[in-house]
Amino acid sequence: MQSSPKPIALPPIPAKRYFTIGEVSELCGVKPHVLRYWEQEFTQLKPVKRRGNRRYYQHHEVLLVRRIRDLLYRDGFTISGARNKLEDLAELNREVVDEVRRSRASISEVRAELQGLLDALRA
Repeated sequence: MQSSPKPIALPPIPAKRYFTIGEVSELCGVKPHVLRYWEQEFTQLKPVKRRGNRRYYQHHEVLLVRRIRDLLYRDGFTISGARNKLEDLAELNREVVDEVRRSRASISEVRAELQGLLDALRA
């Protein structure tokens, strides 16, 4: 039975716009070839490619790589299981965003009604 790697304290992610594959490798504790493989397996992971096919990851992608790493190495998911888990989380996130939008619309309606009542009372 293969033991999972010891949890390591990952360094904080610097406040910058783009990260090279080498930087992401160090920030996430994953080798560059693993990152390239994960790009093929996880459609959400799409670093910008520039001159000479150099990859540049954005902050949200570094966070995604850390999440994938945790699912695979800490939580014991397979690639397929991790992919499904990320898709489930994305769907849940969409549902939460929709609910927040509906709540904001309801609040706006109530606010408009209250403003109308206040205007009527002042008249």
